[in-house]
Amino acid sequence: MNFSSIPKAELKQIIKSFNRRIGLLFLFVVALYFDSEDFANKFQYNQYFINFFMIVAFLLLYYRSVKRTRELMIYGVVIGFIGEYFFSVYLGMYTYRLENVPLYVPFGHAAVYARVFAFSKTSVVRIHHQKIERFFYIIISLFALGYWYFFNDVFGLVMTLGVFALLLKRPKDRMYFLTMYITVAVLEIGGTAYGAWYWPDTAFGVFDVLPSNNPPSGISLFYFLLDIGCFVLYTTRHRTAWKRVKNIRRIQKMRSND
Repeated sequence: MNFSSIPKAELKQIIKSFNRRIGLLFLFVVALYFDSEDFANKFQYNQYFINFFMIVAFLLLYYRSVKRTRELMIYGVVIGFIGEYFFSVYLGMYTYRLENVPLYVPFGHAAVYARVFAFSKTSVVRIHHQKIERFFYIIISLFALGYWYFFNDVFGLVMTLGVFALLLKRPKDRMYFLTMYITVAVLEIGGTAYGAWYWPDTAFGVFDVLPSNNPPSGISLFYFLLDIGCFVLYTTRHRTAWKRVKNIRRIQKMRSND
């Protein structure tokens, strides 16, 4: 976590990149008020408003993104729709205020995916990724342990440990998923505080041995499914290019072992 070894100019670039890409997502927490119970009592069609806002924001982000990110965003929307209906409506893992899947949610998933992906691939972040990752590990560990200790959030702690376990075998994805964890945690806290959605007292409302906070801390574990789904669709569509990338990586690995 020794940030003192990072040159000040580059540390400022890292902070600026985080604010530009992830900080903007944190501002969306304010927009979640428009799907709150309080605002619904004042304005009947409040969810239409936030749906419109999110689609406009998605389109602006889409047209400002590079070609690869655009394609991944489309996949993110499709998989987001499927995942939301499966986990929320079918499994009852969490419930939205109107017991539906608001339109802004899958578009929001794609926006989060794109912004976190862009931050994790920033050149200065990639140079100092190990120091940033260590810092994020500490922040996330304190957050999950705090939720477990103060709110008996066993479910969230188990999911957080699941995130850490999966990242042991995926070092190249650590920057992305640790950033995703923090981003999702902030959005979840905001959404549940407004009453836009809520989580049951236990995992899926079924497993009593896994008490849960509203929200649980480690929900970003399920974003692995979004990432894997987008990755599979992208590599399937660009099979030739992906084979070329794998061959390059294989040659580089052979050279590094020599």
